[in-house]
Amino acid sequence: MLLHVAGLTAPLFLLVLLGYALSRFGWPRTASDALTRFVFTIAVPTLLFRLMSDFGRLPRVDARLLLAFFGGCLLVYVIGRIASAALFRMDGVGQSVFAMGGIFSNLVLLGIPIAKVMLGEAALPAVSLVVVFNSLVLWTLVTISVEWARHRDLSARSLLKTVHGVITNPIVASILAGTAFGFLGLPLPDILDQTMSMVSQAAVPLSLIALGMGLAEFGIRAEWRQSFAIAFLKLVAQPAAVYGLARILVLPPRKPPPSSCSRRCRSARTST
Repeated sequence: MLLHVAGLTAPLFLLVLLGYALSRFGWPRTASDALTRFVFTIAVPTLLFRLMSDFGRLPRVDARLLLAFFGGCLLVYVIGRIASAALFRMDGVGQSVFAMGGIFSNLVLLGIPIAKVMLGEAALPAVSLVVVFNSLVLWTLVTISVEWARHRDLSARSLLKTVHGVITNPIVASILAGTAFGFLGLPLPDILDQTMSMVSQAAVPLSLIALGMGLAEFGIRAEWRQSFAIAFLKLVAQPAAVYGLARILVLPPRKPPPSSCSRRCRSARTST
């Protein structure tokens, strides 16, 4: 199983490595900025809009998935705040940012490609729903936490500003617009659908290359203890919390699609 997963994800990380190498060995930062901007504002939004425009025929998303994911995020956020205060003596604002680093995942540049390769396009509606609520719920959470730490007061203006920033984000806006179009039950015109399909096919590899180029701009030596603690929260504590809540909520496992071999076998048995 582990080798199977490694085989499926290896091309993804090779694309990340390609982007890292390009940025480290000659490509200017302006190229990285331009590619990242294209990925976030054109390529990935096109992929998600086209997917969600067919919303009526997509498999339904189990609400327990959101409860498990965001319940795990909230639990790890509390753990992160406690750990940052006890281990690193951070103030309220530092605790909020530290804890946010332990739960806010790179769902767009890395999460969507991995989900598409590992789980197939049938899983992308669930991922899209998590993307929408991920920005809305977690940014609202950290905004409230930071504002409370700074002023011990919360204003409706700051919360509305956060919500406005989330829903006007190109990723979230494309999901919402695509879903709204899907509810209309209208098909995309063929010429538009084919054009969007070609852009969508480029979204996954370009997003991974852009991720690698972005990684080349950051060092790993500075504040390595805090970085290690955040990585532990994100890679160990959060998956464990989400998995535990999924088991408690009796979230059913994903059923793998039948292989072509099994379909041929069933066809052969039926014909005989």
